[in-house]
Amino acid sequence: MPFELRPHQEKAINMLRASLRSGKRRPVLQASTGFGKSLVGYHMISSAMRKGNRSTFIVPALSLIDQTAERFITYGMDPANLGIMQGDHPWYRPHAPLQICTVQTLARRGMPISDLIVVDECHTRSVWLNNWILSEEGQKVPVIGLSATPWSKGLGKIFDDLVSPISMQELIEQGFLSKFRVFAPSHPDLSKVSTVAGDYHEGQLADAMSQGALVADIVSTWLGKAQGLPTLCFCVNRAHAQLIHESFEKSGVNSAYVDANSTREEREDILVQLRAGRITIICSIGTMTTGVDEDIRCIIFARPTKSRMLYVQAIGRGLRTAEGKEECLILDHSDTTLRLGLVTDIHYDELHDGSEKAKLKREADDAKIKLPRTCISCGGLIPAGIKNCIHCGYENKPKSEVEVIEGELVEFTGKPDKSKGPKKEKKKEYTMAEKQAFYSGLRYLASDRGKNDSWVLANYREKFGTWPKGLNNVSCFPSAEVRSWDNHKRIAWAKRKQNTGAQHAG
Repeated sequence: MPFELRPHQEKAINMLRASLRSGKRRPVLQASTGFGKSLVGYHMISSAMRKGNRSTFIVPALSLIDQTAERFITYGMDPANLGIMQGDHPWYRPHAPLQICTVQTLARRGMPISDLIVVDECHTRSVWLNNWILSEEGQKVPVIGLSATPWSKGLGKIFDDLVSPISMQELIEQGFLSKFRVFAPSHPDLSKVSTVAGDYHEGQLADAMSQGALVADIVSTWLGKAQGLPTLCFCVNRAHAQLIHESFEKSGVNSAYVDANSTREEREDILVQLRAGRITIICSIGTMTTGVDEDIRCIIFARPTKSRMLYVQAIGRGLRTAEGKEECLILDHSDTTLRLGLVTDIHYDELHDGSEKAKLKREADDAKIKLPRTCISCGGLIPAGIKNCIHCGYENKPKSEVEVIEGELVEFTGKPDKSKGPKKEKKKEYTMAEKQAFYSGLRYLASDRGKNDSWVLANYREKFGTWPKGLNNVSCFPSAEVRSWDNHKRIAWAKRKQNTGAQHAG
C-alpha cells in the first residue's frame, strides 16, 4: 500500500468499525483538516471491496469529483474498479464496484446499488440525501459521514454516532498539523449589521467591510506581516472580494479572484500560478473552504461570521503541513476569533439532533469557551490563561479589580462587633469611562445577537444598580469584563432551562 495509515487514522477506522459492530448504522467521523479523512474512507471502501461489496463515495461539489478519483488512485485504487457518475464523464462505469458522485447527480439519477456509502463533508446536508438515508431503502445500508465540523443543527437526526479519535490541538502537538498565530489588526463596526438565518446579513456586512480604511488595513497588514506568503483571503461577497483583489493589485501584489462560479479549469490555473509563485493571494468568496490541499501559509479572514463551522473550515485551509513551513499566520480582520474563540478550542462531543435539549447543550458549550485577548503591544491574540504575549513577549498585566482604601486593620474573630453596628460592604466605584466601555460592549453584543435595547438596559442596571445616564449610544467590541459577565449570564440561563426541563420531565 503506497500510503501507510498514521496512528490516528488507524484509530479512526477501528472506532468506526466498533460503532458499526455495536449496532449503529450511520456514524460520523469528526476529524479536522489535514487528518486524512479521505484515506480513512478509502480504506473502509477497500475493505468492503475485498469482500465483494459495492460502495458509493459522495462529494458535495462538482469540483471534488476528479480530485477524489485521482486521490484514490494515488492511494492504490485500481482505476478499473472506479466509476464516476457525473454528466457525461468519460469514466462513467456503472458496473464498477466504487462509484464517486455528487449529491446533485444522485438526486437526478438515484442511488446506485451500494453495500456501503461514505458521505464526504456530511455537515453540508442535502434534503434529498437526508430523505434517502432515512427511507426504508437507506436504512438497509451502512452510511459513514466524514467532516471536520459535523455540528450542523439536526445532523443527529440523520446520523446516529459521533467518532472523534483526536483533536485539532493534539494533531498540532504531534506535528500532523501546522502551528498557527492569530493577529486581530482591525475591529470592524458591525453594530448596524442585522442577522439573517443565524449569520450576518450579507449585503450589510459587505458594506461594513468595504470601508476604505478597513480594506487599506488588510493590504498594509499583509505587506507588513506576511508579504510573500501564499495566502487565501476569505471575503464577504463578489464585490468585496473584487475590491480587495484590486487593492492588492494596485499595491503591486499579484493576486487572483475566485468564486463559486469559477470553472474547474479557472481554479486549477489559479492554483498552478500559486504553486509557481506567479500569484501570492487568492481572494475567495463562497468557495475554497473545502478540498484545498495547497501549501497555504497565511489566511486573511475578512468575512465576519457567527458560524463556527464556516470559520473552522476556512482557517483549516492554512493548517496543512508543508516542507519548510513552521506556522500559519492568520490575519483576522473580522473579530471572529475574539467572538468565537481559537479554532483549537471549538469542539463538540455530540451530534445536534435539533431538539431544545441539544440547543441548550450547544449554547452551554459555547459559553464555556475561553476567549483569547488582544495584546496591546502587537495586536496578536493571546490564548486564555497565558500571561505574556506569545508573539512579542509583552506582559499584558490585567487591570486590578481590587479597590484599595485607607483603613485600620482589625482582628477577625468571627463574631460581630455589636458596638459598631452592622458593616456594609463598600461597593466598587466605577469611572464614567469604565461605565461607557461596559455599556458600549453590551450594545455590541445586543446588535450581534439581535437583542433589543431592553436587554442592554437590564444588564447594565443589574451590573451598576442604575440606568446608563449621560452615556453615548455607541458600540464597541466587548472587553474581557463584558465577555466574562455575558458568559456567566448565559451559563446560568442554560442551567436554569435545563433544570426547568428536568422538573417538567419529572
